[in-house]
Amino acid sequence: MKTSKVSRRVTALAALLFTGTATFGGNKVRPPQEPGAELRKAPRAASSWRNPYGGQADAVLAGKKLFGKHCVSCHGEDAAGIDKAPSLRSPVMRSATAGVLLWFLKNGNRREGMPSWSKLPDQQLWQLVAYLQSLGSEGSASQ
Repeated sequence: MKTSKVSRRVTALAALLFTGTATFGGNKVRPPQEPGAELRKAPRAASSWRNPYGGQADAVLAGKKLFGKHCVSCHGEDAAGIDKAPSLRSPVMRSATAGVLLWFLKNGNRREGMPSWSKLPDQQLWQLVAYLQSLGSEGSASQ
């Protein structure tokens, strides 16, 4: 009998956590967001924005330095993600256009812990995008 009560409680707790309705210490627990869901919120026009620094080696290097300064604490040295921060080498991230990446950097996603980098000059944001687009896929040692 005790086992069935425990089992029911565990099942109920799992259901609450899965649906995002449980609260602990006043904080609502919700399931993690699907990777790339926020990228799909970019305006359609962002897909056509072109990176003026795309493919330029010096821009990639500058972007790597900016990544080290602003992004590495959450996404890791290898950009594979840490804890809640997603891998920037994932197929979803690698398939995003330069303009969508720029839009996301400018807007962030506070709900998931990604700050807006809109205070950085556009040149630096485009350099970050150049670096991100130079990264290899997950598991590769590129860059």
